[in-house]
Amino acid sequence: MLADPSSTLVIAPNLKRRLSGVTTSIIQLIPVQNRLGQKIAVFGPGLPGHLPVLRLVDLPRLWRAPAGRPSRIWHARRNVEMLMGLVMRDILRMPLGLVFTSASQRVHSRWTRFLISRMDGVIATSHKTASYLKVPHRVSLHGINAERFSPSADRAEVRRALALPPGQKLAGCFGRIRRQKGTDLFVDAMIRLLPSRPGWSAIVAGRATASHASFLAGLKARVAAANLEDRILFVGEHPEINEWYRALDLFVAPQRWEGFGLTPLEAQASGVPVVATDVGAFQEIIAQGAAETGVVVAKDDLDALAASAADFMDDDSRRDAAAQRARPHVLANFTIEGEAKRLSETYEEVWQKAHA
Repeated sequence: MLADPSSTLVIAPNLKRRLSGVTTSIIQLIPVQNRLGQKIAVFGPGLPGHLPVLRLVDLPRLWRAPAGRPSRIWHARRNVEMLMGLVMRDILRMPLGLVFTSASQRVHSRWTRFLISRMDGVIATSHKTASYLKVPHRVSLHGINAERFSPSADRAEVRRALALPPGQKLAGCFGRIRRQKGTDLFVDAMIRLLPSRPGWSAIVAGRATASHASFLAGLKARVAAANLEDRILFVGEHPEINEWYRALDLFVAPQRWEGFGLTPLEAQASGVPVVATDVGAFQEIIAQGAAETGVVVAKDDLDALAASAADFMDDDSRRDAAAQRARPHVLANFTIEGEAKRLSETYEEVWQKAHA
């Protein structure tokens, strides 16, 4: 869908063809932002056709500021997008306000620090991410579509529809299958726990790319060696992954590294408690303590991961209480509408500074 450059107020570039978490975030946010009146369009490859898009031939029209605003916002999420914004603003003299969202949880290179220093507004996706920034910034944690990710009124019926084992409680691990995502830690934890818990089974949902095919084959071999092929199920990748969350009693996010990590939010919105490792924003999005919705353990610690999963698997009342609190926790703090509103506040701040 072609956007009208004259009425576009915000541009979200996506200068990477391969699907990534950044691309997914853009795809989910743009319709919500437009529904809230932010008049945003995308620019770049690898995005679905239902999003309003600006073409290369449309960019010269950006030399004229939109009616009622001192500039348009160029909302970058990668170095190359910051650089393109700088070229357009500082060399081509287009009236642009530059905003950057940082998800990195490591010390930035000198080049990245320079690019960030030239932005008009900076957003960190978590407080952990913010700790690596040396410039003024806002913190805006990601949100999710809580209508799509929601509990089922009849979990047994969901399981029947998905051809899952009847009469079994289910632990799940969803996402790309690779070492970085800790899929092996989940499988090893289930190999350790399931033999003494006949009422439980496990699901691994996600895709292994060609470079990780041998990793997946090794996991399946370990499951076969443990004689658990009928209870640790590799179900592949599913576009309607929200239905699979609804089948679960416990979600495990065993990542070794993560920029942010949406899966624990998707699980909690679906009314499922979470055991996660201390990576990404997991400490910030999972409630622990008296009002727990899950537990966070040290990364790459199989013993801690298995022990925390076992605690939830063996304590129905604790698991049920965490499940009851999980969705209200997401609705109060992590909806995609809330994220879009926080982005709007940053845009307004940039425009106000331009007027000053």
